[in-house]
Amino acid sequence: MTLTSREIASQPAIWRQALESRTARAAQLLVQPGARMLVLGCGTSAFVAESFAALREQAGFGVTDAAYASEPWTWRDYDVVLVLSRSGTTTEVIEALESLPAGVRTIAVTGVADSPVAGLADDVLLLDFADEESVVQTRFPTTFLLLARAALGEEMGSVAAEAQTVLSRPLDIDLEGLTHFVYLGSGWTYGLAQEAALKIREAAQAWAESYPMLDYRHGPLAVADSRSLVWIIGRAEPTLVADIERTGATVRVGTADPLVELAQAQRLAVAIAERSGLNPDAPRHLTRSIVLS
Repeated sequence: MTLTSREIASQPAIWRQALESRTARAAQLLVQPGARMLVLGCGTSAFVAESFAALREQAGFGVTDAAYASEPWTWRDYDVVLVLSRSGTTTEVIEALESLPAGVRTIAVTGVADSPVAGLADDVLLLDFADEESVVQTRFPTTFLLLARAALGEEMGSVAAEAQTVLSRPLDIDLEGLTHFVYLGSGWTYGLAQEAALKIREAAQAWAESYPMLDYRHGPLAVADSRSLVWIIGRAEPTLVADIERTGATVRVGTADPLVELAQAQRLAVAIAERSGLNPDAPRHLTRSIVLS
């Protein structure tokens, strides 16, 4: 079993630990009723930022925007800036923190307590028990979103149990003939769709795309065929499913909690990599953290 596979399989236990030890702290830092919040990240963390922003705003706790830490953004008098960085060493996140106006409260979510990002923030939500050795992130992003949903008022205990059951079973996807992988999401699950596709690109060097669910008809559907697997995370639109099936593509509509579906998508990325003779623990051209000189 690869390191990545072991880290994927450990997610239910990590999620339980997070709920037991960090829910109160997450609620204290992430809810911030009425505060205008900006959430920043790079790569996986940027997709997680999008999901969290959608969840917080939809829950009614205030305006929440997400942006890439590496891209300029329009300042809108935010009260709080939340940054996500597993390693706490990502150069663009550090530079974003250093560029903020004086007086803005900053919160870091990281896996490393003594990291530069943690040192720059006013408050830290430390998820050191969810950190990973693998370059490819699995536990850290899912653990944060599980905690965020619990902090925002969802009951999440059953999700860890569901993940334990689902991940104990063999992955029920026949890869024969499949070379094109598409993930669709809606609302907060669009961030998960982007993350799922990134996992396949990172770990397996394969063709993977992601789109907001109903936007898939607006062009991307043109490349779907019998080589395509289209995986819908979260709610599905039956007429869209029928349209995709007419292309000859295989459609998978997720039935588990979206975070469990993401864990399954991570397993698929590992399976594709191993089928291609690749090591999912060592993605080509990538390192655990982007540190620029």
